[in-house]
Amino acid sequence: MIKRNLFSEEHEMFRDTVRKFIDREIRPYHAQWEKDGIVSREVWRKAGDAGLLCCTVDEQYGGLGLDYLFDVIVFEEIAKCGYTGPGFLIHCDLVATYIKSFGTEEQKRQWLPRMVSGEAIGALGMTEPHAGSDLKNIRTRAVRDGDDYVINGQKVFISNGQMCDVLVLAAKTDRDAGAKGITLFLVDTSLPGFKRGKNLEKLGLKAQDTSELFFEDLRVPASSILGAEGQGFAIMMTKLAQERLAQAIRSAAVAEEVIGYTVDYTANREAFGKTIGDFQNTQFKLAELHTEAVIGRVFTDRCIALFMDGQLDALDAAMAKMWLSNLHCKVVDECLQLFGGWGYMWEYPIARAYADARIVKIAGGSIEIMKYLIGRNLFAEKKPRELTTS
Repeated sequence: MIKRNLFSEEHEMFRDTVRKFIDREIRPYHAQWEKDGIVSREVWRKAGDAGLLCCTVDEQYGGLGLDYLFDVIVFEEIAKCGYTGPGFLIHCDLVATYIKSFGTEEQKRQWLPRMVSGEAIGALGMTEPHAGSDLKNIRTRAVRDGDDYVINGQKVFISNGQMCDVLVLAAKTDRDAGAKGITLFLVDTSLPGFKRGKNLEKLGLKAQDTSELFFEDLRVPASSILGAEGQGFAIMMTKLAQERLAQAIRSAAVAEEVIGYTVDYTANREAFGKTIGDFQNTQFKLAELHTEAVIGRVFTDRCIALFMDGQLDALDAAMAKMWLSNLHCKVVDECLQLFGGWGYMWEYPIARAYADARIVKIAGGSIEIMKYLIGRNLFAEKKPRELTTS
């Protein structure tokens, strides 16, 4: 495979630290977390102690001030192991990033040190029962009342929803202004009026808590606005490339890992007097998947480099998200087939990978939305031509 050149020796030393942490603090407990539908708070605090959370947060806010590749390593190594319980990606790559980029000094000092330590867990409150990818049509309302806003509404499919201490919440402050009527709030979930619904039972991601959230006359101070009133949608648009890139990073790591342990399995599993790997069908299938995974990895790494240089646009990220999400699902499906009946057993990691994969075509923007954005851009500058007859 084409050698990756993004990472320095320091990065690889950190990768070794992450792997040891996973072996020590996640691997022994993840099966129980899958049964519980939630991870322990202890693993968050231990991850904070080990320096695995919010690696890019500046030292003045309790972080290490490292580059984005340190976060990438954490996401990759957890994804490779198939341990979907700890919602570190949402916490670090999105919630902390929103606060870093748009928070006031007071907001940064209130939340970032606690997020770095794992004491406070972050979540995004955007998706609603009637507004998934179409964020402009959210119905949660925030009405000004003196120095406060009173919030009413609900959210759904919120990762880290059962555990979150701080929520980046999208709400309508002007119902008639369309996208310009959306405002983001940093909500302290200990406030009266914030209510957690049930922990949702999902097809996959069994150990990750995913919730409905309800807001019933939730009163928050005006100082909890992230950015400014009416800027919420514009702020969310600035983070699209990073969110889609994170999805691609995870899918690239999973695809590579699944192919790797499928090769190991088929090289040892025997049928009709030979190993499964001896059959041409197996070799051809894995050759195709491996080639596509290499293509996806090279493209993803290029997008990471562009992002770190401030040059990754939302369209390139959409293409990465679309390609890698499709590949992710294709790899787990076709590799499971090579495991035969054992691939359908939950004790085999391919079964978990299969169940966990389906969400990637939906989360972070559906595949259909990605196609729409890419296709619209292709035709954006095309002008109608007159049709002539000869």
